[in-house]
Amino acid sequence: MISSFVLRTGIVVVTFVVAGFVKGVTGMGLPTVAMGILGTLMLPAQAAALLLLPSFVTNVWQLFAGPGVLALTRRLWPMMAGIVVGTIAAASFIAGGGGVWAVVGLGVALTLYAAAGLMAWRFSVPARYERWLSPAIGTVTGVVTGGTGVFVVPAVPYLQGLALKKEDLVQALGLSFTVSTIALAIGLVRENAFAVGDLRASLLAVVPALAGMAIGQRVRGRISAETFRRWFFICLLALGIQLIARAFV
Repeated sequence: MISSFVLRTGIVVVTFVVAGFVKGVTGMGLPTVAMGILGTLMLPAQAAALLLLPSFVTNVWQLFAGPGVLALTRRLWPMMAGIVVGTIAAASFIAGGGGVWAVVGLGVALTLYAAAGLMAWRFSVPARYERWLSPAIGTVTGVVTGGTGVFVVPAVPYLQGLALKKEDLVQALGLSFTVSTIALAIGLVRENAFAVGDLRASLLAVVPALAGMAIGQRVRGRISAETFRRWFFICLLALGIQLIARAFV
């Protein structure tokens, strides 16, 4: 009979291979997929602790894949500061204070992100609004990150609305996700929800995540990106609805 430890480890490995594959194809989605799947099996705080190192390594890789890091950092630092403040302030929710509502929050975040993706929702951010909108979007993203472990809402739609060049957008997403990961780690440590044992488990999850990412990058040009994204968002929508339903059944 397969032990529960072996089964749990196998599920985690497969989860990070799949999450890495999605990131390799789309440039995003590793923490979103990992939190969505693992959130059905364990507490959000445990899932968030597992994804820290895989998320950090893959996002740093994405961040430094081009030359525009310093320019983007100078432009987006108010947003990044908001992410840090919001995440650390809200980390007590995912660390245990929210209980079942942390799971519901995760489900809502996934559902909203998936719905926006399926509807191809896009908006443009006028340059004159960026100065005050960036820190506000960063703070809201931080609160969502601290409460659910999901980094994408509303950071991804906002960054897509800044009319960045394709390479700059990929790096900006990498910057946002990297800062979110670091801030979440600080928040979890501050709330005593991340220990040395979690670091070892998170380190082991790096290998399947990188393997999945490498596979995703290799097949990126062989499949329809639009079709893949559509099914990706459909799966996220199903996960989000399932997580929400868990609190009421």
